[in-house]
Amino acid sequence: MSIVVTGATGHLGRLVVEALLAAAVPAEGIVAVVRDEEKAAPLAARGVRLRVADYNAPQTLAPAFRAGDRVLLVSGNEVGRRVPQHTAVVEAAKAAGVAQLAYTGVLGGPDADFKLADEHKVTERLILDSGLPYTFLRNGWYTENYTENLAPVLAHDAVVASAGEGRIASAARVDYAEAAAAVLTGEGHLNKAYELSGDTAWSLAEYAAELTRRTGRTIAYNDVPAETLLSVLTGAGVPAPMAEILVDVDKAIERGLLAATPGDLARLIGRPTTPLAETVAKALAS
Repeated sequence: MSIVVTGATGHLGRLVVEALLAAAVPAEGIVAVVRDEEKAAPLAARGVRLRVADYNAPQTLAPAFRAGDRVLLVSGNEVGRRVPQHTAVVEAAKAAGVAQLAYTGVLGGPDADFKLADEHKVTERLILDSGLPYTFLRNGWYTENYTENLAPVLAHDAVVASAGEGRIASAARVDYAEAAAAVLTGEGHLNKAYELSGDTAWSLAEYAAELTRRTGRTIAYNDVPAETLLSVLTGAGVPAPMAEILVDVDKAIERGLLAATPGDLARLIGRPTTPLAETVAKALAS
C-alpha cells in the first residue's frame, strides 16, 4: 500500500507531500502523480516515488494507482474541464481497487449553490456512485487566494470586491494540506465528509484594516456592484468566464456561504488554524 497524491507539484499537492514526510511517512511509501517528471525532481531526490500521468489523458492514469493504495485526488485547476478529468481519475482508481479515495472539494458540498462548486458536487456524486471508500475534504477558502494577489491591492491602496459585509472563514493552504495528510495516514476517516474552514471568519473590511496595520498605509475596502467588479477583472486580463465565476464567489461570500466555522479543520490537524494576520504578515515579508 502506498499513499498517492495527484497534482503533487501543485500548490496544495506539494504541501500534502511535505505534510506526509513531516508525519514520518517513509518517502518510499509516498507516490507523487505528476505531469512533469522534471518539475518533480526535488521530490524524487528525497525518495518519493513518481508516477507520470495527466488528468487529460485517461490512458496514463491506469498505471498511476495500485490495489490498496490510499489516494488523494487534488481537484484540477482547469475550471470547466474538471468533470471529465475527475471522471478519468475515479474510473482509474476504481479499476485499480484503491482502498481510499480522498477528494478536495468545496465547503458546503451539495449545499454550495455557487458556480465554482458545480464541478465539485458532480465529482462527489461520481465518487459515491463508484462505490469506492471515500473521504470528502470540503475545503473552504484559502487565505492565499487574497494574499498571493497583493500587487494590485498595494498599487491602488484598495481591496476591490463585491462581497458586501460577508465573512470568510479562510485558512492557510498548509492547514488544508495537513488535514489531507491526517486522513490519508489515520483511521476512522472512510466514508466521511469534513467541512474544512478556519477557526475565525473575517470580512474584507477587516482584511483591508489588517493590511493597513501591517503596511502603515491606508488600504480601503471598496465594495462595488457585481457589474463593476466584472469590468475590473476583465480589464485586468481575467478571461470573462473566470471573471464571472469570481464575481459569483463574492456574491456567495455576501450570502455567508464561506463563513462556516464547524471546527473540523482544527480537529483534524490538532491545532488552531493559521490566523489571517499571520498569512498577511508572511505575504508582505516575501
